[in-house]
Amino acid sequence: QVQVVESGGGLVQSGGSLKLSCTTSGHPNRGYAMGWFRRPSGKEREFVAGVNGSGESTNVAASVTGRFSISKDNAKNTAYLEMNSLKPEDTAVYFCAATRGLRFSVPTKASEYGYWGQGTQVTVSS
Repeated sequence: QVQVVESGGGLVQSGGSLKLSCTTSGHPNRGYAMGWFRRPSGKEREFVAGVNGSGESTNVAASVTGRFSISKDNAKNTAYLEMNSLKPEDTAVYFCAATRGLRFSVPTKASEYGYWGQGTQVTVSS
């Protein structure tokens, strides 16, 4: 059974930083991509950032480019989302996801990910 577990969420003031971690266990394949999505209250889920299987290619949404970055440590089966210069509009539940199979590119659609975490709340106060 594949498990995807996020950690690192919390409350931070506007302009502050947070680093989210996402660790998978039990994944049957190697070289899978990982991604972060978020769902603000009352809004649709949206892509935030993703990293391919090797960890060498990343894709960050335009809304967070220059403030957020994603990285992956394959030895630890862990992806990280580093969030800087946080704004109140970044407040959301952040979800981590992993693809089922090998990915050389970075998927940006939720439907391309097969395994999901429960989410972690990030709240940015003004």
